[in-house]
Amino acid sequence: MRKYDYLERVLKARVYDVAIQTPLELAPGLSRRLGNRLLLKREDLQPVFSFKLRGAYNKMANLPPAKLAKGVIAASAGNHAQGVALAAQKLGCRAVIVMPVTTPRIKVDAVAQRGAEVVLHGDSYSDAYRHAMKLKRRRGLTFVHPYDDPDVIAGQGTIGMEILRQTNRPIHAVFVAVGGGGLIAGIAAYIKRLRPSVRVIGVEPVDSDAMTRSLKAGRRVVLEHVGLFADGVAVKQVGKETFRLAKKLVDEMVLVDTDEMCAAITDVF
Repeated sequence: MRKYDYLERVLKARVYDVAIQTPLELAPGLSRRLGNRLLLKREDLQPVFSFKLRGAYNKMANLPPAKLAKGVIAASAGNHAQGVALAAQKLGCRAVIVMPVTTPRIKVDAVAQRGAEVVLHGDSYSDAYRHAMKLKRRRGLTFVHPYDDPDVIAGQGTIGMEILRQTNRPIHAVFVAVGGGGLIAGIAAYIKRLRPSVRVIGVEPVDSDAMTRSLKAGRRVVLEHVGLFADGVAVKQVGKETFRLAKKLVDEMVLVDTDEMCAAITDVF
């Protein structure tokens, strides 16, 4: 994949037609306990309760009108599906979302309510992805990848832009949850260009550690199994472009187990 100027792509990203600049809030209790100033980026306040809307919309808004008119397709069990559905609603194009049959009904309904056509197929994301690629060819649709796409990466990178804009005091590190790598690639691509001293640290579950293993091996590793407790980051293989960027820009990876994730959720609430 050729190299892109991500600083320019992030600055030009069309995310604010649908997304909001979310607050960067001080967590006073956690800050006191950790002896550090801890800030939380509130992407849960987005219209679909997730950052995924940014990348999906930026990708779709940049499609040529002829491709947009034919419609888009995505494979997702959750947040990306809702992001694509909302983006399609806003842009007035049709969206087909392939979701595993194991997807909770509440998520399926949320996508359908936004006007997308939901196709349930397979037991895992991999099954849904393969079926989506077949439908894409058969129906002439454009595939909107959840992470491994320069426009998607740049859309997520607007979070990095906002973080630097919203902090008047120096920040030392940004911690980013990692699944396929789109979020950390976008944030790192922006922050490292403007403030290279800020450490960018990825966080993965011990049983879904595709990025950690790939960075250690120097190549993309495929996991045989992934844990589903943190289903949003349960990815067997990181993206090509996201791995290329992470290899160059991510300072460190941290692994956490289910108990630590549960404790963190409780702490944050």
